[in-house]
Amino acid sequence: MSQTEGRIALALQAYQQGQFSSIQAATRVYSIPHTTLTRRLEGTTSRSDFTHPNRKLTQTEEAALIKWILSLDTRGVPPTQALVQQMAELLLRERVQNASIKETTIGQNWVYRFVTRYPEIKSRYSRKYDYKRAKCEDPEVIRAWFRLIQNTVAKYGILDEDIYNFDETGFQMGVISTAKVVTSAERERTVSLQPGNREWVTAIESINSTGWVLPPMIIVKGVKHQLSWYEASPRHWPIGVSDNGWTNDKLGFTWLKDVFNKHTQGRTVGTYRLLLMDGHGSHVTAEFDQYAKQNSIIVLCMPPHSSHILQPLDVGCFAVLKRLYGRAVEAQMRVGINHIDKDDFLTLYQEIRPAVFQSGTIQSGFRATGIIPFDPDRVLSELHVQMQTPSPPRVLTQAPRPWDPETPHNIAELQLQTKAIQQLIRYRTQSPPTPAVQAVNQLIKGCQMAMHNATILAAENRQLRAANARVQKKRAKKTVFVGRGGVLTGQEVLEGQNQPVTHDEVRIQVVELPTPSVSIRAPRMCSVCRSLEHTARTCPERQ
Repeated sequence: MSQTEGRIALALQAYQQGQFSSIQAATRVYSIPHTTLTRRLEGTTSRSDFTHPNRKLTQTEEAALIKWILSLDTRGVPPTQALVQQMAELLLRERVQNASIKETTIGQNWVYRFVTRYPEIKSRYSRKYDYKRAKCEDPEVIRAWFRLIQNTVAKYGILDEDIYNFDETGFQMGVISTAKVVTSAERERTVSLQPGNREWVTAIESINSTGWVLPPMIIVKGVKHQLSWYEASPRHWPIGVSDNGWTNDKLGFTWLKDVFNKHTQGRTVGTYRLLLMDGHGSHVTAEFDQYAKQNSIIVLCMPPHSSHILQPLDVGCFAVLKRLYGRAVEAQMRVGINHIDKDDFLTLYQEIRPAVFQSGTIQSGFRATGIIPFDPDRVLSELHVQMQTPSPPRVLTQAPRPWDPETPHNIAELQLQTKAIQQLIRYRTQSPPTPAVQAVNQLIKGCQMAMHNATILAAENRQLRAANARVQKKRAKKTVFVGRGGVLTGQEVLEGQNQPVTHDEVRIQVVELPTPSVSIRAPRMCSVCRSLEHTARTCPERQ
């Protein structure tokens, strides 16, 4: 307690006991402001003890959250803003039980305001932007691209339902994404630990303007196909291999023939299909172009270094896809998994993909790039516009439940019992704070901190148990090769297990190792007469 607060408490007690006839006299004796003593007599609390009514978390909950953030920061895995928000909502749900969903969630800007309230933590992030991309934001180049789309659609009579966009995106399997993290304010440079496996994996994705997505084609580094890949991914996902995990001319043509044409031919409304893509070398080969013409597929390549503003996949899907994958890898690192291999990548990619390729997200990508509905000004007018997220509406808090005196088992019961104890002390004593009251408050705060820490540790333990179960299941698998080179799907691998091995069909290559020979020791015998009944030391012939 500060000296000013002590004088205010003494002046309040003396005035209530009748030692002063007026408030002015008490303020002159104790040298405190007249308005401060007046407000305290009216029941106003001090500024240090005041909590805003719209504040979601209590001071002890926020203190536990800061302690958890600094703990992760010292371990090299500072949490992202999304993870801080999840942990804050977890603490809120533990305290506000039996409440609606709105009452147990925090606003979009809560993490930002939370960080600004405490000087010991800060948010930092880095952004990358290519100089060539900045140069290509030329309005004349963009207008020429939209004129090309408009003329092509009019010439071939292409319907909106038959417009597609496809592109590939690469992942380094063990590298987390650059994200804004909450860390200690003393750190000048923020470093996050990552598994570090930089082996490259490519995912080829394609979306339709009406909001649906084609199966992806995954390209990994390798020569032989492993059975565990197809156990970790859906059967209709084709998986190809290349020397470096990148796409090439052969794999690009295979995707056009076995994925795009196969899954879109039966859903075509008009005569022609329009395929929008960038000018990558594996996309503009003679074989690729010839097959597209034979199957009524019109291919348009956008200007170089402009996919970040003109391609629906880049604008609406790929950024979110990489961010979610980086968070998934970071979550694995946080629970102690320090190596991500191909099986882990396929499992994580399968988990995050449905959250990205949703109908609304896909349609918003075509809408943001001005393709459907056709609106070139949508891109031209937003080249240098920064959007701001509005503040969420205020949420009313729930009325407290009646309290029964019993041992608290969770944070909600502890909060109710804390209020009851504080009211009992205040109404029974009618005196300023004493050392005993301060000790009780510190004891209550310690209990709250312990419960908050237990909630956070329980959440981390659940993640650790789940990660440990996945690792145990992964270690129990055996490596089985099911083919060499090319592209396979899970269905083809499953069918190939029950078919005879031929040169062109899928085959399972299982190498059986020979059974190791066990050496057996020869029985003891006499070296003189070669008898098994005695040794040379007791041989009758020697004696």
